Amino acid sequence: MEHLKEYITEELAISVKTKEKFVKENLGQLMKAVELMAQVTLNGGKIIYFGNGGSAADSQHLAAEHVNKLRVQRAALPAIAITTDTSAITSIANDLSFDEIFSRQIEAVGNKNDLAFGISTSGNSSNVIRGLQVARQMGMKTISMTGGSGGRISSEDLADVVLNVDNSNVSSRIQETHIFIGHILIELMDKILMTK
Repeated sequence: MEHLKEYITEELAISVKTKEKFVKENLGQLMKAVELMAQVTLNGGKIIYFGNGGSAADSQHLAAEHVNKLRVQRAALPAIAITTDTSAITSIANDLSFDEIFSRQIEAVGNKNDLAFGISTSGNSSNVIRGLQVARQMGMKTISMTGGSGGRISSEDLADVVLNVDNSNVSSRIQETHIFIGHILIELMDKILMTK
């Protein structure tokens, strides 16, 4: 049992180090992202979150923080996670392609005032790539949140801002950092919006 306790302590240290390194190396990117999110919100646009698996769960979690609240009482903010409509997702995957499950929904509910926020721990999820491509074609702003080498969604042709947890290739450590990043972005956005 002692070795299990050691494992917990070691993993905690790795998780903390991953977050610390990301923040120290990406303060500029974090500020760009929060300013973009605040501007889109102030201009009457919405934030559209999407990703697969754990990133789908993060999308729902973060969209809920906009609509409800995070730390301060304030008006609801426009955001949706396009990971939640099983009828849309399964019909698009069945009739067209799984690669189109996000792009098709962005086509339907997005507009040029919105921001598409694609999340992929590898950066190479085909449906996230396609979602960001369509968002760009529609004139939307885009943010990608990824890990490791950054993958395809870290390219400038897909994302206005890239938030890459590049000091880990372990999905769980990347995802823990992603939800930390998401919370920080929304908290900072709230602070900006409260001054407007």
